Amino acid sequence: MALPLSPEGQRLKDLIDFDKRIYFVVLVLLFLLIRYFTDVLIIEAIPDSERLQAEGSFTFFYIFNTLNYLWTPFALLWKFTVISFLFWFGGFMLGYKVSYRELWQFALVAEVIFIFPELIRLLVYLDPSSGVNYQEIEEYRPLSLLSLLGAENVSAQYRYALASINVFELIYGILWMYGFHMISRRSLGASAVVVLVSYFIPLAIWLTWYVMVYR
Repeated sequence: MALPLSPEGQRLKDLIDFDKRIYFVVLVLLFLLIRYFTDVLIIEAIPDSERLQAEGSFTFFYIFNTLNYLWTPFALLWKFTVISFLFWFGGFMLGYKVSYRELWQFALVAEVIFIFPELIRLLVYLDPSSGVNYQEIEEYRPLSLLSLLGAENVSAQYRYALASINVFELIYGILWMYGFHMISRRSLGASAVVVLVSYFIPLAIWLTWYVMVYR
């Protein structure tokens, strides 16, 4: 049976009671700015980058990044759609009827947690030493198993999976536990089960599949 909204759920509901359209624009701009400055650092870390830039050697790099910037808002919208569907379907399978629209809106809000690893990477390499190479900046994933083990000590096959196992994913899951509790009025315990079934198990399946098919 659904419970009355807890004080924590009510505080969360009040906290995210803002215009989601403006929030989405701000979120996209933050991602774009951080990634732009990170790309600048990556270029500067490439040996003899000034000469290579003058020769036009980075043309494809700039084209690829521009396309990536343009795709960012659509990639985020797609991610919100998939994640909210997983939670809707997971809740449905466990016998909970929830609003897909509210799940989608919460997916939009919860995405803010993934700004922090991007920002940390930028700050760590804001003034990189001469010994830092561009690949190290590109592959750095703060507070992840990959950063703990060191990318240079891990086969390329496992780097993405180990980078995806990080503190921010755990915090994201906790946010969703409270978010699902707020939306469905179910207990935090029941919401934690939904998070496990709807997010962490599919994530584990995806990472396992990625490692298995990697070439």
